[in-house]
Amino acid sequence: MTEPVNNSLPSPSMESLFYMLATSALVNLGEVPNPVDQKKKTDLAMACHNIDTLILLQEKTRGNLTPAEERLCLEILNELRLKYAAASQVKK
Repeated sequence: MTEPVNNSLPSPSMESLFYMLATSALVNLGEVPNPVDQKKKTDLAMACHNIDTLILLQEKTRGNLTPAEERLCLEILNELRLKYAAASQVKK
């Protein structure tokens, strides 16, 4: 699709894709409320899937991202990995 459906929405970007996946991971880590029901719930399997999807995206786009995009993806992944490790310890 080339024309925006809603002119008030920002243009699609790698940054927005990274943030969308990161937000989903944060919801599944119980860090932020689910936007549908405003409840915090931990689903480590889905959080892991979100993180793995970001890793896949990072691997498949290697060499095609701007330095800023690469840095953002790496920073997001590092943060999510730490939060996942912490959440995993709590569940034990």
